[in-house]
Amino acid sequence: MPRLSMPRLWIPRLAQLVLLACLCALAGAATAFDNGQYENVPPDIRAWFKSVMAPNGVPCCDISDGHRTSYDVRQGAYWVPIEGQWMAVPERAVIRDRGNPVGEAVVWYVHHRGSIIISCFVPADAV
Repeated sequence: MPRLSMPRLWIPRLAQLVLLACLCALAGAATAFDNGQYENVPPDIRAWFKSVMAPNGVPCCDISDGHRTSYDVRQGAYWVPIEGQWMAVPERAVIRDRGNPVGEAVVWYVHHRGSIIISCFVPADAV
């Protein structure tokens, strides 16, 4: 009987997706708490934050995980300041098709093993 299995190329991609989802969940559990600072956020903005997904289909998390930010474009790539250091936004994290109702760029990132991983970025002018 032939054995059905996933192609070898899918396994690394699946592992990346699982890792990103876990990191997002851990970051959310560790830092995403609401002390009332988000109570005045309009429902449509709150819904947008909850609905944003990375191009690979992984949720970006929630309103408390997204950081409004300035940004720069250098040689066709987005750069954002995170904790006092400018970092290149990986192309896999750029979201261009969800609009941006807040009028400012938003970046979602997590700390992992001493590094900062940018999981999602929506430029201010995303349509």
